Amino acid sequence: MPIVNRVADLQPDIAAWRRDIHEHPELMYDVHRTAAFVADRLREFGCDEVATGLGKTGVVGVIKGKKPAQGDTRVIGLRADMDALPIHEETNLPYASKTPGKMHACGHDGHTAMLLGAARYLAETRNFAGDAVVIFQPAEEGGAGAAAMIKDGLMDRFKIDQVYGMHNGPGLPLGSFAIRPGPIMAATDAIDFRIEGHGGHAARPHICIDPVVAGSQLIIALQSIVSRNVDPLDSAVISVCEFEAGNARNVIPQTVVLRGTVRTLRPEVRDLVEKRIREITAGVAQTTGTKIDLTFERGYPVTVNHAAQTDNAIRIAKDIAGDTNVHETPPMMGAEDFAYMLEARPGAFIFVGNGNSAGLHHPAYNFNDEAIVYGTSYWIKLVENTLAA
Repeated sequence: MPIVNRVADLQPDIAAWRRDIHEHPELMYDVHRTAAFVADRLREFGCDEVATGLGKTGVVGVIKGKKPAQGDTRVIGLRADMDALPIHEETNLPYASKTPGKMHACGHDGHTAMLLGAARYLAETRNFAGDAVVIFQPAEEGGAGAAAMIKDGLMDRFKIDQVYGMHNGPGLPLGSFAIRPGPIMAATDAIDFRIEGHGGHAARPHICIDPVVAGSQLIIALQSIVSRNVDPLDSAVISVCEFEAGNARNVIPQTVVLRGTVRTLRPEVRDLVEKRIREITAGVAQTTGTKIDLTFERGYPVTVNHAAQTDNAIRIAKDIAGDTNVHETPPMMGAEDFAYMLEARPGAFIFVGNGNSAGLHHPAYNFNDEAIVYGTSYWIKLVENTLAA
């Protein structure tokens, strides 16, 4: 497989960076150590510009190619995420998290290290015409760090005209890639319900208004949206995952709180699901005699790969891994805030194989260092081929 030879030489360094970041996980926007580590490496590599503080703690490096550009300078953005998760690590690795309750359970340590490796190579060789902009983003895990960096002028300041992202894929064979044009990851919305009834003795339910029964009815009724309102050829998920009610077996509580998530792949379906949730909530409140306050908060949009950039990514991935090791993945109902960058500029999001590892967001997960050569080579070839003279 034609991985970049120099990347194979750099692999021990990249793995060491990855493990250092893994030992010191940081959450959301509070990635000060990681951001400083990244910025220091980019300066050591000789990037033409290193900018910090975009989207609070994001870091950007600019590497200018040495080949003459034909016409306007083309600029390609490459993005990695830096934040970890509030999970207690259970890997027992020698480089396991040193911070209880925090760990890199999604592989962002590997994403950051691979992009650092690509930046080092690109700064050494500069075998392209245009600018390569390496983007290290905070707060992917629920904080919309991509949107924050865009709001701080990421795309316009660095004149980015196309942008690419990459994520590791547990279960995807090592040395392979997976991608698809169009929607590849779902929009995610948060739903919160506060149900108020009339509490009282469990032996006298007839003089109470039971919010537990109302909450149970609401959860069941919401499932009819996917089965009976959404086109069977479309995709949607409604999951109520928290049910807070009472603290005694013989007391009907006054209030119940439900929390959940909604996932959709098309804007029209997203609108339909929100409309039906509101209607069903009002209906359950009326039939049970409860008062239900609904908060529907829209989160990350659908991650939509652009056709031309997806074709480009597929060509590069096949160059690295071979034709049979680049797969078309079905859409996934997980969410990704790289969606905001793909709304701002054309681009593509791809998965690189992590092999037979524990799943993402699992306390036993670990990024596979053997994937480094494939992911880093992909970044390098993506720049050199996209920005060929």
